[in-house]
Amino acid sequence: MRELFQQELSEVQERLVDLSSTVTEIMEKASAAFLNSDVKKADEAIALSEINEERALLIDEMAIRILTKQAPVARDLRVLVAALRISASLERMGALAGHIATIARFRYPESAVPKSLVKTFTEMGQLDVALGKKLSKLLKNTDLDLARTIQAEDARVDELHRSVFETVLSPKWKENALHTVDVTLASRYHERFADHVVDISAKVAYLTTGEWSEIDS
Repeated sequence: MRELFQQELSEVQERLVDLSSTVTEIMEKASAAFLNSDVKKADEAIALSEINEERALLIDEMAIRILTKQAPVARDLRVLVAALRISASLERMGALAGHIATIARFRYPESAVPKSLVKTFTEMGQLDVALGKKLSKLLKNTDLDLARTIQAEDARVDELHRSVFETVLSPKWKENALHTVDVTLASRYHERFADHVVDISAKVAYLTTGEWSEIDS
């Protein structure tokens, strides 16, 4: 019975890693669509985000089934509860990336990004994709140093997010209302995507150390 339980826990972990990889793929496609007015990639990202939501639900159902059947305690219980919360964050990350793709889809064939912010959103997208890939590694093999790296890189995303607001609020900003709304929302979606990565990394670190503050040290 114990062996079966461990197999089920391993399957939950594998599914979370797979879900994380899909989320990164969605952001990669969404960022390319947003920056390049690529409607094909936008449609692919949107479709993947819908699949991602269904797969997250399957993970939740599996974790709940294990909780009901096995009645785990101590660390095993924490692992399953964390899995439920991590799957919810991964589902949300996919949705956020999907929102970015939707902006690109609505503005096609026009660009949603004015030239003055292309460099900023290029870096934002690259950082989010890099964070997503590191998250997949962290979910597969817990590494506190990697968790710390994730937190440090998120700080740069926050900085870029603030710079977008500074740009659109500047007297020099002459873009139309649609551009203002698009870049403001897209910046927020990029920033929230990275925030979820940090939140998940804190949960993974907690399962290893028992301390929420470990990755801040």
